[in-house]
Amino acid sequence: MALIVQKYGGSSVGDTDRIQNVARKVKTYRDRGDQVVVVVSAMRGVTDNLIGLAKAISPLPSEREMDMLLATGEQQTIALLAIALHALELQAVSLTGAQAGIVTDGVHTKAKIANITPKRIHELLDQGNVVIVAGFQGETMEGQITTLGRGGSDLTGIALAAALKADLCQIFTDVDGVYTADPRIVPTAQKLDEISYDEMLELASLGAKVMQSRSVEFAKKFGVVFEVRSSLNDNPGTIVKEETNKMEGVVVRGVSLDKNQAKVTLVRVPDKPGVAARIFKALGDAAVNVDMIVQNISHGGADGPGATDLSFTADKPDLAKARKVIDDLRREIGFGDVIATENIGKLSIVGVGMKGHTGVAGRMFEILANEGVNIEMISTSEIKISVVIDLARAEHAMKAVHAAFID
Repeated sequence: MALIVQKYGGSSVGDTDRIQNVARKVKTYRDRGDQVVVVVSAMRGVTDNLIGLAKAISPLPSEREMDMLLATGEQQTIALLAIALHALELQAVSLTGAQAGIVTDGVHTKAKIANITPKRIHELLDQGNVVIVAGFQGETMEGQITTLGRGGSDLTGIALAAALKADLCQIFTDVDGVYTADPRIVPTAQKLDEISYDEMLELASLGAKVMQSRSVEFAKKFGVVFEVRSSLNDNPGTIVKEETNKMEGVVVRGVSLDKNQAKVTLVRVPDKPGVAARIFKALGDAAVNVDMIVQNISHGGADGPGATDLSFTADKPDLAKARKVIDDLRREIGFGDVIATENIGKLSIVGVGMKGHTGVAGRMFEILANEGVNIEMISTSEIKISVVIDLARAEHAMKAVHAAFID
């Protein structure tokens, strides 16, 4: 008998037929004697619909109330899955994140898990139940409902697997595993049998939609080996685990494209110590996640400090919040225009093999130049290279880069 944690995403529970399919899949594990904890997302489209309802009333709704609203999406799914399991004559109990013992900090819409007390889950499992937990949510010590951000159900699944000391953790989605690129954009993308935590973390943070980046970081920290696989078939998936020596033989493991980025440029920012710190501290205090930052060379001279243009990228949903922070700082700091655009894409290549190979960046830039794609911003780490490019050319650029490095 094994203790298994399974997470099913929104596409896997997209309608009642798929919920019943999940119930049948869970039953196969129960029939062989395994204890099963199931974490589910909201049904496909439900979260976006709830966000749309809120923004139809207010362009900047209260984050506390957004958490109250969005948490209801997963609660629909847990109840429906429990009902589906009852119909198969299986004992099942649904729990909200709070009822499952998930304690978070107080940052609404992007909360972090502070602690999990799985005593109630163990008790219900020992009574013969399948335990179904609402992903994406928890509760603060003060009793405030919080959500964990987009893809937060992945984090719930990984964190519960760690807290429960599960024998197996499975992340079910609508694809067979982790691919070298999004197969909907790049038809030649290949499924990977395995991938390292660091590679998966980079791909997830760079726009790959298979996993939420914080969940991969959590898995690495606590050594949770997990499998990403399809809920629609029984094909083996992709194992995500610690890096092995043989993984370094592949220079580029995957190519990702993030279309959910916005770029903000502050024009004629005073070029003096402390200005950048004030800007990015204010953005951080407002929970705006800044990604890439570029500052051009100052043109100051003998007359004193000059001015510089400062550009950064952030998630598109945070753009309105970022603009408000910048507008509040504008008079205080004294910079000029603010230029914001959502028409960008962040194209990235990732691979632990980059650590031992030279010339990878030059080759990527040459490929893009040959395709007539202009690079607006560049960011690198030991195992990734990211560029910001025009969104209209992004998918074409992705296919060209994948063809050169992987096909």
